[in-house]
Amino acid sequence: MTIVKTTYGRRSFLKTSTLAGGGMVLGFSWLASCKPATAEEILSMPKEWFDINGFLKIGENGLVTIMSPNPEIGQNVKTSMPMIIAEELDIDWKNVLVEQAPLNTDIFTRQVAGGSQSIRQGWQGLRMAGATARKMLRQAAAEAWQVPLEEVTTEAGMLHHKNSGKSAGYGEMASAAANIPVPEEVELKDIKDFKIIGTSRKNVDGRKIVTGQPLFGLDYRRDGMLIAMIVHAPAFGMKLKSVDDSGARAMPGIKDVFTMNTYEEGYEMQWCDTAGFKEMVVVVGNSTWEVMNAKKSLKIEWESPADLESTAGHMTKMAEAGPSLAKVVRKDGDPEAAFKNAAQILERNYSAPFLAHNTMEPMNFFAHVTADKAELVGPIQTPESMEKSVAARLGLPLDKVDIQMTRQGGGFGRRLYGHFLVEAAVISRKMSAPVKLVYTREDDMTFGNYRPAYYVTYRAALDENKNLLAFHVRAGGIPESPIAANRFPAGAIDNYLAEEWAMESNISVGAFRAPRSNFIAGAEQAFLDELAETMGKDPIEFRLGLLERAKTNPVGDRNDYEAARYAGVLELVRDKSEWGKETPNVHRGVSAYFCHNSYVAQVMDLAIENGKPIVKKVHCAVDCGIVINPDAATNLAEGGIVDGIGHALYSAMTFKEGVPEQTNFDKYRLIRHSEAPKAIDVHFVKNEIDPTGLGEPLNPPIVGALANALYKATGTRFYEQPFLGSKQVLG
Repeated sequence: MTIVKTTYGRRSFLKTSTLAGGGMVLGFSWLASCKPATAEEILSMPKEWFDINGFLKIGENGLVTIMSPNPEIGQNVKTSMPMIIAEELDIDWKNVLVEQAPLNTDIFTRQVAGGSQSIRQGWQGLRMAGATARKMLRQAAAEAWQVPLEEVTTEAGMLHHKNSGKSAGYGEMASAAANIPVPEEVELKDIKDFKIIGTSRKNVDGRKIVTGQPLFGLDYRRDGMLIAMIVHAPAFGMKLKSVDDSGARAMPGIKDVFTMNTYEEGYEMQWCDTAGFKEMVVVVGNSTWEVMNAKKSLKIEWESPADLESTAGHMTKMAEAGPSLAKVVRKDGDPEAAFKNAAQILERNYSAPFLAHNTMEPMNFFAHVTADKAELVGPIQTPESMEKSVAARLGLPLDKVDIQMTRQGGGFGRRLYGHFLVEAAVISRKMSAPVKLVYTREDDMTFGNYRPAYYVTYRAALDENKNLLAFHVRAGGIPESPIAANRFPAGAIDNYLAEEWAMESNISVGAFRAPRSNFIAGAEQAFLDELAETMGKDPIEFRLGLLERAKTNPVGDRNDYEAARYAGVLELVRDKSEWGKETPNVHRGVSAYFCHNSYVAQVMDLAIENGKPIVKKVHCAVDCGIVINPDAATNLAEGGIVDGIGHALYSAMTFKEGVPEQTNFDKYRLIRHSEAPKAIDVHFVKNEIDPTGLGEPLNPPIVGALANALYKATGTRFYEQPFLGSKQVLG
């Protein structure tokens, strides 16, 4: 059992109070550290600690309510985070209720859904919160029964004293526990004693989801609520010239039509305010149908600059940009000399287009703004940041802005950027009424905040015996580079060079599931496969050989991965997939990657049937530390794999003179149900390492496994995404 310290001061780390009907309320910081404490640390306590970051309520009947602070976008943290608290509290899961916590910047910290960080950063503090409440309940029982604290045990929400035979439910002691001082140290469970963590629990919102109960932003209703929609410029870079709204104003149900600047001149934008279009026409009316029809009657003129961008120009510019714009971000050894003296040089270029996020639930937000207050409700991944944006845009004090989070029908990074939330607030203030802003699919798909377009060149130098002498990667994009210079194979090669470059654009971009890794992983792993083939080596053994070098004699001291864990997932997927076993007409590709603090290796089994690629099976090995909820973790893995395959095969946003050429799913191709893998076999490495990311790491490597399997199946290497493009069949 691990002993950890708690801390409290003027802004208490832990606070308790009694409920009106008896019971206990415990606030806690789920970002607080609970590393084992030394004796010196326990004697010398800090005066300040992290802000309170959640609430645990125990009723007099023993029912426990746990508030889940982070936005829920389908990653299931609303179930997994409370599971961690319940484990250390030692409560029966069937007696736990979970509620979505509101945004509260005074007491909550990092209420963000992004970067696969919710569980990783919450792990220690959530455990401490449960363990602290449990100790206070034990103390209350010990005082009531006049027995030593160490003799009071807990099990499934019950307190026991074996020698006297006394027992009580948590609810019976909750009120007394609320008056006990917060302990200076608590005991955490040994991992081997976990009863909830590591077991599969159903989504706490599952029944509501499948029965269609209102959970999402689009479901939200308020008496007197109006519907608003926007019209933005058809091309990036265009400016509004004139609007004839007479037809729209005459239509039934329309309340107003006006122009709006989301962000006024001089407004200091945060990163989360990213928006492709700040100037727009707004239509407000009684119903969605009436407003949609009114939009169609608008006659708008836009002014066009001379330098509107097109996709063909993007790719040409990126192909030419690398050598002239690149700057060195890592250099080991003397790669220039190695390439100069090489007997053979393998060089390949890889590219990927802009991508739209296309969440199932389009952008929407409710706002009710009055002279002295702004109330907002809807789906957002960055509520704390957007609270600041709304306050600044409306000129209100921060404490007069209230944002409530709904469940979100997908995020994938798109809802990190809350311009639509600011728009809703500005529209509500203009209308002096509660308003829900709703984007159509066309609005959303053409608005920007796309996954950037990328281009990378890989080079490898070989000697006359086909030994690897040097490795060079030069990567960039519009408007950022995808390179992670200190990831594998950095640290495994004596002569290594990494360079990056970027080009500006007026097409707005943003984080896309597994930012940058979603492209660079597939390109890197495809190149490593081709390099292994050139060297006459098995692709898995080639990677394992490099990782062995990185483990036993690493090059440099900035490598951001653990070679042993990296090799571990490759070995696991090799064994589970029975790598080397041949099946008629089935072709295999392998890939492995490290990102978001987790390690993933995948083997894809693929066949070509009637000219179309059919993914028969994906074998997957994951090292993400302790797995909280295995079923939910498997679901995340499967979703990431399907998502990655679909985008790599089919998806692209292209532009002609700044105009997006894809406006809905008739032209923007997503993977279909029948095209998903027929089976996905996920294996988690069992260890006692603190949990790391899982929502994003499964996505990037599958692109490489797909490219490598396609090569085995067709004899053709795939360097440009989407791999199928406009093709319906291969060959």
